[in-house]
Amino acid sequence: MTGDVTLGPGWYDADTATLGDRITGAREAAGLSQTELARRLGVRLATIRAWEDDQADPRANKLQMLAGLLGVSIMWLLTGKGDGLDSPAQNAPLPDDLLALLAELRQMRLDQARMADRMGRLDKRLRLALSQRG
Repeated sequence: MTGDVTLGPGWYDADTATLGDRITGAREAAGLSQTELARRLGVRLATIRAWEDDQADPRANKLQMLAGLLGVSIMWLLTGKGDGLDSPAQNAPLPDDLLALLAELRQMRLDQARMADRMGRLDKRLRLALSQRG
């Protein structure tokens, strides 16, 4: 069953997408592979993958180059607001079940990122406590 709900302008905003999601979307919209983007930015392929997987963030100078190469604003990359991409399905309605799956998947990615941050903080505290014992 097809609903009349479309993916609105919030598709890439900070509440529903990560920096990595926006980098991936803009790269794909520009027709660039990860390898080509890495070559043009002068970074390793692993760096692009880490950015897109939200395992690392680009430095300011690379963020500026990235925005220029992808034809989006720095603000859009960081927040989803400003000059960037429209919703990928702005005019094409998706079935309600697919919208629900997309929403659940995005929520899981956000939860995963939060858990990874929490694990990093706990790891740092544990290392500090262990170093003070010895």
